[in-house]
Amino acid sequence: MALGNLSSSPSSNTSELHVLAVDDSLVDRKVIERLLRISACKVTTVESGTRALQYLGLDGDKGSSGLKDLKVNLIVTDYSMPGLTGYELLKKIKESSAFREIPVVIMSSENIQPRIEQCMTEGAEDFLLKPVKLADVKRLKELIMRGGEAEEEKTSNLSPKRILQNVFFLFFIVFFIITNIVIFIMLFPLRKDETRI
Repeated sequence: MALGNLSSSPSSNTSELHVLAVDDSLVDRKVIERLLRISACKVTTVESGTRALQYLGLDGDKGSSGLKDLKVNLIVTDYSMPGLTGYELLKKIKESSAFREIPVVIMSSENIQPRIEQCMTEGAEDFLLKPVKLADVKRLKELIMRGGEAEEEKTSNLSPKRILQNVFFLFFIVFFIITNIVIFIMLFPLRKDETRI
């Protein structure tokens, strides 16, 4: 089965990070593709959630992808698309045993909090507001580099990394309190006849 408007950026390195970008807007697809390519990612773009499912081989047609060893490190999808929405695509990906561990990031030009919470609850790794910026892409690349580490952190609150973060945070709070006490004492010294409560 042909996929239609499937666009893939040139790749000289097979170990390059691969992002599947899904958006019905050609302009938005080109922007995200360009930003990801600047960040040294291989990018495949498709124009709908249905095309994304076909590319991933999740549309029920066994031969639809044509790629036996498909390796996608991140899926970035628009929320509002005709037909299959980004939210519905997210749900289908997270229901798939083959792709559920791949981080999915939802993009939208609308900052609607219940929508964002719904996507995050369903398993989205992040929610970006359009227009997507280079700083957002750098954050996305960090998600890819972490790989399965993010899912592991969610399931284990006592991971070494989480413990180290908590210790650092506690150290920062104690340092902040002590610094404020010292500043207060320096600004308001006691006179000999005064006592502090």
